[in-house]
Amino acid sequence: MKPTDFSKYLSDFLTKYLIHERGASPNTIKSYRDTFVQFINYMTDERGTKLRKLTLSTITKELVVEFLYWLQNTKKCSAATRNNRLAAIHSFLNYVQFHHPDHLYEYQRILSVKAKKHKKESINYMSVDGLKLFLRQPNVASKKGRRDLALLSLIYDTGARVQELVDLAVQDINIQAPFTVRILGKGQKVRIVPLLQEQMEILLTYMVENDLMRNECRPYPLFFNHRNEKLTRGGVAYIVKKYAQSARKENPGLIPPKLSCHSLRHSKAMHLLKAGVNLVYIRDILGHVSIQTTEIYARVDSKQKQEAIQKAYVPVSPEVKPLWTKNDKLLEWLKSF
Repeated sequence: MKPTDFSKYLSDFLTKYLIHERGASPNTIKSYRDTFVQFINYMTDERGTKLRKLTLSTITKELVVEFLYWLQNTKKCSAATRNNRLAAIHSFLNYVQFHHPDHLYEYQRILSVKAKKHKKESINYMSVDGLKLFLRQPNVASKKGRRDLALLSLIYDTGARVQELVDLAVQDINIQAPFTVRILGKGQKVRIVPLLQEQMEILLTYMVENDLMRNECRPYPLFFNHRNEKLTRGGVAYIVKKYAQSARKENPGLIPPKLSCHSLRHSKAMHLLKAGVNLVYIRDILGHVSIQTTEIYARVDSKQKQEAIQKAYVPVSPEVKPLWTKNDKLLEWLKSF
């Protein structure tokens, strides 16, 4: 069977362009790949288009809109997921239009499809007391519990994303003072995050117990399962969920209803902010490209302070009627303005 232009350019996009020109992370590539797996399934299963008939000329704005509608209404994907799928399609067509401009007009029509507005979820984080309760849940009398404590406290102390954590190797930990961890973040960008003595004691105990201090262990994953395989994102999410449920039973008021790996990252950022740490330093620790991304924590903190003040407000001043309301002509003019 002769390859189609769609299969050729999609293969080049995923295996060459994203990796070598964009420097995209494995997670980004996987997300884009999943988008086109879903798109192909939609075309073959829902529209009855044979894969060998799927060409660039068959992809229209109307088709893309129908695919997005199917994602939300049939597959029950969220608006955020829908927007991520659209972003992947846009990225692909931005690439294709410079290499195969035969259908440039249609590509530009598809590129005009806007992301769907949706309500962003509020930042989910724990108070310091909640965090203490959460980190008390692992059973440190067991080897697995000591591993989990080392893992969870490292996520919090570094503010690492879950993929950044599972990708850590033993060699990324600097066990000599000043203690640091080397994190490979989005866009293959490396950041060095300092570790405190208290965190290193927990981490070193785990590393010694698991015989990770030998030179030959340096390339090994820092955290692994009972099969000595690198932990997965799902594995870390399971650990967080398990201890969140345990802590919630002890004190439901301290643990948010939904607690994810990312909640620990949010918690670190909010605690640093409340401690007076400069936003620039928080940005560097979290690995944000722009400080505007980091400023969301400052806005959340300000909003909470305002709400607290509003709840505590007691009217103590006498009511003062504005002087201009006594002037009929002025009032009439203002109402017509």
